[in-house]
Amino acid sequence: MGCCSSQHADSKASRISRWRSTGIVALRDAKLKTFPDEVLDLDKSVRTLDLTHNKIVDIPMEISKLVNMQRLVLADNIIERLPMNLGKLQSLKVMILDGNQLTSLPDELGQLVRLEKLSISGNMLTSLPETIGSLRNLSLLNVSNNKLKTLPESIGSCFSLEELQANDNFVEDLPASVCNLVHLKSLSLNNNSVSQIPSNLLKDCKALQNISLHDNPISMDQFQQMEGFQEFEARRKKKFDKQIDSNVMISSKGLDEGIDL
Repeated sequence: MGCCSSQHADSKASRISRWRSTGIVALRDAKLKTFPDEVLDLDKSVRTLDLTHNKIVDIPMEISKLVNMQRLVLADNIIERLPMNLGKLQSLKVMILDGNQLTSLPDELGQLVRLEKLSISGNMLTSLPETIGSLRNLSLLNVSNNKLKTLPESIGSCFSLEELQANDNFVEDLPASVCNLVHLKSLSLNNNSVSQIPSNLLKDCKALQNISLHDNPISMDQFQQMEGFQEFEARRKKKFDKQIDSNVMISSKGLDEGIDL
């Protein structure tokens, strides 16, 4: 028995040593019910933390000790809330929270000013904090499959945003500020209640190549009559032609043509 205890201790020690040297903590499918304390003890050593597909409910306040963490992946758990001091993770660039039970996000989210990718699909969010507009480096935002009725006006301040996915919500209209997203390339709002989009969207968002509005009340006629439609159509076709030239298949449905109403 003493031998087995010794082996377990050695195994744990070697695992912690490996985490400390690589900066990568990967505990996917580890049947965890609580956040692992030994990870918190690594504090500044952690660069990537992946706890995908466990049964974790709570994220402790002490997670703020991981000040050098750049990637936080907590997908497919049963997390109900995020700690208020989340904003202290100032090095964070990627945060994946898909498939949890979050009903809200703390205002402190806006303090994660280096964040480039935020994915929170498959939760129960009814709104997003206005502070999300402080995420000036955010290039991808995925809030699909939640309970959102609207997107905050401040989203127009996410100036680096290139891809916005908000499929499978209850969104009825978009804030006018989305027209400020001059780097936006892809906008997906499938299966919502969108009956119109800001009239200047196609004119002002000059990088836009893909719009997907499948299963919404908006009509193709409405869309085609918007100012800037011809320019958008030209960009869409140019991208489509490049995909054909490169023989790039997007999915089993064929090539992504960039517009789906």
